[in-house]
Amino acid sequence: MQLRELVAYTNRLLAIDRFSDYCPNGLQVEGRAEIRTLVGGVTACQALLEAALEQGADAVLVHHGYFWKGEDPCLTGMKYRRLATLLRHEIGLLAYHLPLDAHPELGNNAQLARVLDLTVTGTIGDDGRTPGLVMLGEPAAPIGGAAFAAHLATRLGRPSLHIAGGDAPIRQLAWCTGGAQSFIATAQAAGADAFLTGEASEQTVHFARETGLHFFAAGHHATERYGVQALGAHLAQAFDLRFAFIDIDNPV
Repeated sequence: MQLRELVAYTNRLLAIDRFSDYCPNGLQVEGRAEIRTLVGGVTACQALLEAALEQGADAVLVHHGYFWKGEDPCLTGMKYRRLATLLRHEIGLLAYHLPLDAHPELGNNAQLARVLDLTVTGTIGDDGRTPGLVMLGEPAAPIGGAAFAAHLATRLGRPSLHIAGGDAPIRQLAWCTGGAQSFIATAQAAGADAFLTGEASEQTVHFARETGLHFFAAGHHATERYGVQALGAHLAQAFDLRFAFIDIDNPV
């Protein structure tokens, strides 16, 4: 498989032109032209790059890549070491941020629904520049906040932060993976009984308590492990590639 063809296909599949993002989506670092082995992970950290080398990767596919808005553009320190590893070994880097969150089948939100047995009923949060990033859905049956927190821990393999908004059961849930706690007001306005994301901010706690909305922060990394796996598996099947997902532990 040619790298350029793989990138063009994936860019179309995830409709990257529809998104106003904080980083470039698609090919971030060019590597060798022919791709046989693709390694996936959540973040293009040094540990993932070293593991990709051991796997004989021709390219790395991630959710969190490089070149974020507002960061220091100088190639020094950690950033230099990461890029030097890719360039020295001619390994390409493909990164998809918001487009991978939002894809209705392969995206982080959709895949988290699969893991948690949630039925998707729609999306919200369209701001005119970016498609709705928050999913709406329902659990298999109404469930209490503490019971849903236990369900999260079982399925994601780690405890979550639960801020109880009251005693009412959860019938409608809104969720957005990663650091999407600012969408809690969007979830509440849509009539959700609970909002699930990866991270929490100080003000999130007060919002949940004062509006009666259950809030769950289940981990940025933990909620975003599934989109890259689904996308990598799709690409492997479509183009007869070898794909390996490597989960670099991250407690946040």
